Amino acid sequence: MPSALQGKVALITGASSGIGEATARALAAEGAAVAIAARRVDRLRALGEELTAAGAKVHVLELDVADPQAVDEAVRSTVEALGGLDILVNNAGVMLLGPVEDADTSDWHRMIETNLLGLMYMTRAALPHLLRSQGTVVQMSSIAGRVVVRNAAVYQATKFGVNAFSETLRQEVTERGVRVVVIEPGTTDTELRGHITHAPTKAAYEERISKMRKLQSADIAEAVRYAVTAPPHATVHEIFIRPTDQV
Repeated sequence: MPSALQGKVALITGASSGIGEATARALAAEGAAVAIAARRVDRLRALGEELTAAGAKVHVLELDVADPQAVDEAVRSTVEALGGLDILVNNAGVMLLGPVEDADTSDWHRMIETNLLGLMYMTRAALPHLLRSQGTVVQMSSIAGRVVVRNAAVYQATKFGVNAFSETLRQEVTERGVRVVVIEPGTTDTELRGHITHAPTKAAYEERISKMRKLQSADIAEAVRYAVTAPPHATVHEIFIRPTDQV
């Protein structure tokens, strides 16, 4: 039987590790040509070589999603290199937890620019192509877009923003055939928590999750694969995945 995504083109941000890397593998295994984008281009090249050796068509993109001109160029380059764009997976993100009091506001700017504005820039740049292909945009949100805890105010604000933006987008484009999917993982074993710069918050977070059976990147990639291979008349708009051990 033909692969479910044969002939489709997917662009995945934050593809140098974790969920993005696993998603690139999952979509390539379904036959998609994949554009893999991130700032760590050396890791992207290694992933690209792996996927190419497995028979996939791959386009490697060095990209900071917080740069709107770079975003426009990445989408243009993907369409030129791979022949179109059917799936956008907005996965790039950072998690810089800490209390509001005495916060390093440069962390706030970095999260807002990457998690929220970067996702918006990517969506806007890709949308003309997704409208032509009646494609799918996958927004990587978080349990933090639904459940509020202390010491995560701005990270949570970005993820609530992702959810609001995505629902508004869905209402604007669903009747034109574009599907909008929101994935909300709970605690997942990725590099994300390594970004935390506030040492007491990082230590408390590590302690809290230390005995938890965490989700794996492949678990989230499987959710993405499921959503984008649904039949065209069906939109899997929201997938909320928690570790069984997470309260």
